[in-house]
Amino acid sequence: MKVVVTGAGGFIGTQLVRELCQRGTLALHPSGEVKISSIVAADLRIPEESRKGLPSWVSFVEGDLSTDEAVDSIIPQEEDFLLFHLAAIVSGDGERDFDLCIRVNLEGTVKLLDACRNSRGRARIVFASSLAVFGGEACPPVVGDETKPLPQTTYGMTKLAGELMINDYSRKDFLDGRAIRLPTIFIRPGKPNAALSSFASGLFREPLGGIDFELPVSREQGVPLLGYRKVVGAFILAMECDGEALGDDRVLTLPSRQYLVRDMISSLQGVAKEKGITLGKIIDQPDPLVIEVVEGWPIGTESKRAEALGMSADSSLEEVIEAYLDDFHEFPGRA
Repeated sequence: MKVVVTGAGGFIGTQLVRELCQRGTLALHPSGEVKISSIVAADLRIPEESRKGLPSWVSFVEGDLSTDEAVDSIIPQEEDFLLFHLAAIVSGDGERDFDLCIRVNLEGTVKLLDACRNSRGRARIVFASSLAVFGGEACPPVVGDETKPLPQTTYGMTKLAGELMINDYSRKDFLDGRAIRLPTIFIRPGKPNAALSSFASGLFREPLGGIDFELPVSREQGVPLLGYRKVVGAFILAMECDGEALGDDRVLTLPSRQYLVRDMISSLQGVAKEKGITLGKIIDQPDPLVIEVVEGWPIGTESKRAEALGMSADSSLEEVIEAYLDDFHEFPGRA
C-alpha cells in the first residue's frame, strides 16, 4: 500500500519515514498486515539529510501543500492509501503571521482532506494535532480527551479545526481519520525552530553541543514532554488502530510526563557527568512572549484511550537524553 507523509522535511516527519522504511509493513486493524509498496515524502523543502540512505521506493515531492497543484500531485486517485499529515506552520510563526497560518494549517488541511474525499481510493489518515488546542484561564493543569479545548494561539485554533474536520469527514465516511494531540516533543536535533516550545529541546541540545543556551522561561515552569521515539511510535499505532473502534471521537491525547525545567536541567547535568560531556552554560533570559503563551498551556496529560492502544510515555528524562546521544552526531563537549 502507498503511504503519503506531509511535513516529511521536518524532524518527526523524517524520523517517521525512516521508521516506516525499516518496518516495511503495517498491521492495519481490522484488515491485517499490509506491505508498504511506496512512500511519498512531501514538504515545502526536504533537506538532503532527510533523503539520505532511503530506499528507491521513497519519492520526494517539494511544494506548497496549501495549493491545489501540490496537493493533487501527492494524493493517489485510483488506489487505497495511508496519509500521515504533519505539515504545518508552527506556533511562533503562526502568532507572527496570522494569514500564513490560516492558509497553510487551515486551508491547506481542507484541500488535503477534500482531495482524499474525491479520490476513488480509500484514505486512512492520521492528523498531527497539539496540546495547543487547550488554554484559557479555566484550563486545568492536566488535560485529556474530555477536557474542553480553548486555544489561545492561532496555531492551536487551526489544530482544533483540523480535529473537528477529521471527526466530521470520518462521520460522513469520506475517509477513515484519526488525530493525535502531541505534547512538547524533545529532543529535536539541528537548529532551533520557531515553535514556542522549542526551548524544551534547546535546553538539552545546545549545552550537549558545548553551546550556551538562553532559557526563555522560569526554571519552575512545568512542561509535558514526550520523546521523539515515542511520538513516531504513536503515529504508527494511530494509523494501525481500528478507526471504528474509536467511536465518534477520533482524537487521542498522547501520554506525556510532567517535568519542571529545573528537573530537566538536573537530569541533563547528571547524564553529562556520567558520560564525561562538558556542557555549555544555561543562561536565564526571560522572553515575555514565550512566557505568556507557555504559562497558559497545560503541564500534563490524561491519556487512557491512547494508552489502551499501546501508546506510552517515556520512563525518564534520562531515557530520551541517552536515545538522542545514540541517534545523532558526536558532541564537541564529549571528553
